[in-house]
Amino acid sequence: MSENLTEIFKYIMHGVYIIGVASGDQKNAFTAAWVMQASFDPPLLVFSINPKNRSFNILKQGGICSINVLDCEQMELAEHFGHSCDTDKMTICKWQKAKTGAPILMDSLAYFDCEVSHYADAGDHQLVICRVVDAAILDGQGSPMCYNMTGDMDKSSEIFPEKL
Repeated sequence: MSENLTEIFKYIMHGVYIIGVASGDQKNAFTAAWVMQASFDPPLLVFSINPKNRSFNILKQGGICSINVLDCEQMELAEHFGHSCDTDKMTICKWQKAKTGAPILMDSLAYFDCEVSHYADAGDHQLVICRVVDAAILDGQGSPMCYNMTGDMDKSSEIFPEKL
């Protein structure tokens, strides 16, 4: 392969989302780009998370999450929630509690309120398969952000090998 794998992966189109997780009083959120629909009946969504992410433990304990669709103009939010840190990242936004208790980002285009169905190993990540309990459009005027708009925000160029 003569091409840079990081650049080639940018040709796979997918959106950019904020995943909100909760367990009791613990809440956190992180940026995810590896999200997809998996089933119509029942309605299932799948996302990928690094098990070293602080949110993973909260997700495992609580078993609930929200998948919040970002607008293409919300790069600052994508970057903010893409950084791992011990401080409370959630204080900069307005959140509402979903039916499941998961935090919903009120500044998103739309959200899916989910219960975790099960997990699957996927290399250095875990796939989280979620059943959609509720969903709504919050802003029907925006355009969803696509992963290829984020450049190297996720520092993937440092992770992928130059060539296979």
